[in-house]
Amino acid sequence: MKLSHRILVAAIAAILAVACVGCSGAAPEAKKDTYTVGICQLVQHDALDAATKGFRDVLTEKLGDKVTFVEQNGSGDPSTCAVICNQFVGDEVDLILANATPALQAAQAATNTIPVLGTSVTDYGAALGLDNFAGTSGTNISGTSDRVPEEEQAKILKELFPDAKNLGILFCSAEANSRVQSAAYGAVAAEMGYTVTEYTFADSNDLAAVTQTACDECDVIYVPTDNTAAANAELINNIANTSKTPILAGEESICTHCGIATLSISYYELGRVTGEMAYEILVNGKNPGEMEIQYAPFGRLYNAANCEAIGITVPEGYKPIG
Repeated sequence: MKLSHRILVAAIAAILAVACVGCSGAAPEAKKDTYTVGICQLVQHDALDAATKGFRDVLTEKLGDKVTFVEQNGSGDPSTCAVICNQFVGDEVDLILANATPALQAAQAATNTIPVLGTSVTDYGAALGLDNFAGTSGTNISGTSDRVPEEEQAKILKELFPDAKNLGILFCSAEANSRVQSAAYGAVAAEMGYTVTEYTFADSNDLAAVTQTACDECDVIYVPTDNTAAANAELINNIANTSKTPILAGEESICTHCGIATLSISYYELGRVTGEMAYEILVNGKNPGEMEIQYAPFGRLYNAANCEAIGITVPEGYKPIG
């Protein structure tokens, strides 16, 4: 065989080999051996702690020592959450859990590539600045919501306090989720015939004074799923009990410390749902932008000690907290 012919044959064989590889398809990318998950929690209180625990429990059950958590707390400061999330991006974590609305907003600002899951977030459209939000973000973000229907939440108000006139809604003005809840709950309560007034505090420094004013002026107070209120619920409770002013709460943790009744979810179960979503993203390659925001079932709860202190008897259908 002439040299030129041998070279031609070898070239053809090489081309065919490459073509054969192309025909068989590229080998699937191997799954990672380990994953690092950054957790940014806005502040420490029972509800957020439970959501974080549920999230960690699920991923630990499914991945064992293949998953490492880097958990940071923002101490109630959105700017600290921003620093935490930017650090996660610099460390190239595989996924960020943003626990509470300000943490989610910090994660959104920090990255549009690393998957982000929110939890304990009431309204994703408002939190992310998405108009006409319909359940999926179309970005790198998804998660779980702690929202319960305001119409159902307000039925407790009508059931327990049908003769009340003035309703105060107490929340932190810096929390977008609280504003959304206040507007929705207040609209329902107004339709029921209550006079509704918002009482907002900027942070924990003016919470006591605003709470006292609300107790002085209102028959009943509603506290939505507000993180600053939750972190200072004992302070609210001391003022409300002294004034004999009943408080209806947006979730179980707040009701445990300062409320008499609530329509609430289990934040631990909400965290577990979020953990399942994280597994689908990390291991099965799901696109968070195409994943629907998930919710948790809810039920009616009451705080027996606070009901007794104020002289309230709840009807059947309510379960005691704890």
